[in-house]
Amino acid sequence: MQKIIVAIDGHAATGKSTQSKRLADTLGYTYIDTGAMYRAVTYFALKQDPEGSIDPQRLLASLDQIKIQFRYTSEGQQTFLNGKNISKAIRQVEVTGHVSQVAKLPEVRAFLVNQQQTMGENKGIVMDGRDIGTVVFPEAECKFFLTARSEIRAKRRHLEQLEQGNEQTLESVHENLKERDHLDSNRSTSPMIKAEDAIEIDVSDASIDEVYELLWSHISKKVAL
Repeated sequence: MQKIIVAIDGHAATGKSTQSKRLADTLGYTYIDTGAMYRAVTYFALKQDPEGSIDPQRLLASLDQIKIQFRYTSEGQQTFLNGKNISKAIRQVEVTGHVSQVAKLPEVRAFLVNQQQTMGENKGIVMDGRDIGTVVFPEAECKFFLTARSEIRAKRRHLEQLEQGNEQTLESVHENLKERDHLDSNRSTSPMIKAEDAIEIDVSDASIDEVYELLWSHISKKVAL
């Protein structure tokens, strides 16, 4: 089978990472979680300031000090920043609340897009994010855009956070998602938009298996060519 690039974009809490991991396992491909990369940079920026705020200029001056890696451990794929496993730390409320602020910086996007494109040079990857099909890999053979009603996404994210020990209210999670949607869709650099040739899938009322089967029905045709 020929190797391809699968790009899965869309709103937060639509199951992009869950589907991407499963598809990568099925294909024997590498899964690249670009959201984790932006979270890693955000975590780095927050650690630069003892008060836990973001200093954009200080961050941009320190980008060459950031090394992000994905490694497989007994707990599955984990995200490492400068040799430290930060997989759980980057899912904390503080990081979630600042990631859009960091992700909108053109220099940060250029820094990470370059790394993401290098990771996909030999194809055989499944990558999810906000601008994979439009900016990172506009030539990707399979492009998808996942969406869902905001209240559905908020409930999913709220449950995820409760499992991680983050006890934000559902209302707070919902407001954070809506604000993030607005920032992601309206930033000047690489805004979150559906690529013209991407297949849009509303996952609001679909099960994880149903979404997977729909994604696979399109991908299987490409890898079988």
